[in-house]
Amino acid sequence: MSFENLSIIEPILKALKTEGYTTPTPIQEQSIPIVLQRKDLLGCAQTGTGKTAAFAIPILQLLHEQKTQEQLPGNIHALILTPTRELAIQIDESFAAYGKHTGLKHAVIFGGVSQHQQTNAIRRGVDILIATPGRLLDLVSQKIVQLQHIQLFVLDEADRMLDMGFIHDVKKVITRLPAKRQTLFFSATMPPEIAKLAQTILTNPAKVEVTPVSSTAVKVKQSVFMVEKGNKTALLIHVLKNPAITSALVFTRTKHGADKVAKLLNKSHISADAIHGNKSQNARQRALNNFKTGQIRVLVATDIAARGIDVEDLSHVINFELPNVPETYVHRIGRTGRAGASGIALSFCDAEEREYLRDINKLIAQSIPVIEEHPYPMRSPGVKNSSQRPPSSPRKIAAHNAARGKGRNAGQRIDNW
Repeated sequence: MSFENLSIIEPILKALKTEGYTTPTPIQEQSIPIVLQRKDLLGCAQTGTGKTAAFAIPILQLLHEQKTQEQLPGNIHALILTPTRELAIQIDESFAAYGKHTGLKHAVIFGGVSQHQQTNAIRRGVDILIATPGRLLDLVSQKIVQLQHIQLFVLDEADRMLDMGFIHDVKKVITRLPAKRQTLFFSATMPPEIAKLAQTILTNPAKVEVTPVSSTAVKVKQSVFMVEKGNKTALLIHVLKNPAITSALVFTRTKHGADKVAKLLNKSHISADAIHGNKSQNARQRALNNFKTGQIRVLVATDIAARGIDVEDLSHVINFELPNVPETYVHRIGRTGRAGASGIALSFCDAEEREYLRDINKLIAQSIPVIEEHPYPMRSPGVKNSSQRPPSSPRKIAAHNAARGKGRNAGQRIDNW
């Protein structure tokens, strides 16, 4: 299957060839014909499956065809609503790349920066608008953005909208859209509220499901370190001494934790920066660009800030802290091993996170291999209080040593990754 087989028009095919894309991903192969038939679409796909092109390419084609027939007056005709600034920028870059020969105009708007440049772009005329909910509602209330001519509406990362508390803003936006429109709805997971929203705004949708959330990228090699909570930073520094780790996206659960880890890595002469919601837009974009260009080796991120980050040739994902939602683990490690490349996911698990690890193993239907031999083993994996001494009976000592990697069947060695 090639893009030519999907009846893509020449201006877009030319752009795709320039980008080096010849073969569509499964979600693109399934979604593009549906969108070109002007049907509503419910897409269940996680980050890294190529879903941006799955909606960007047919939207560009539909609007280009209208424009050539002089049926496209100067209004906003396509709206893509997405939860984060980073993802909005990346989607805008995709429209720029795929639509460079179509003559269609696009703009991106998001909060955290002055609206001046954004409003100027809109006033110059825009066919396609990519937006985050808050800034969009701001500009609608100021009558800078008009939504009454929207023909195509894309709700991207719907589950993350819910996680970030944007769902009410999303519903406000929907009430301002024309009832007669084509809607494309994408979500990696389908919690009840998101499923209900999809039923509300879609009309007889075609459903496309690619890479179920319970499955992890086939080419991602996964391992876990059992480690005391207080030794995680020392273990991370030790792990990053491995020159094979050319780039690492490190996940923490909190913004404060991300800053703290990045600071300690830099003190140890490991180039790192943090990215999270409290950082300014410029700081976040600078950190991301520095990571993509290799100026820093490690990017420490929270889940919300990292959603939508797409970094080519990312060699490692490291879960400094395990997520308490097992599906989040799948999203995290899916950022490496993309487009047929191999990737490695390492996780640090302390005593309090053992329940999270069990939930993850259950979701992915496998046990993540444990690296037993490393400098900072958990004193006793079964004991939550790290101050307790190891057991003293011969039998218990043998079991304890085996758990620490000293027995005959001590698990995976650190040099195996």
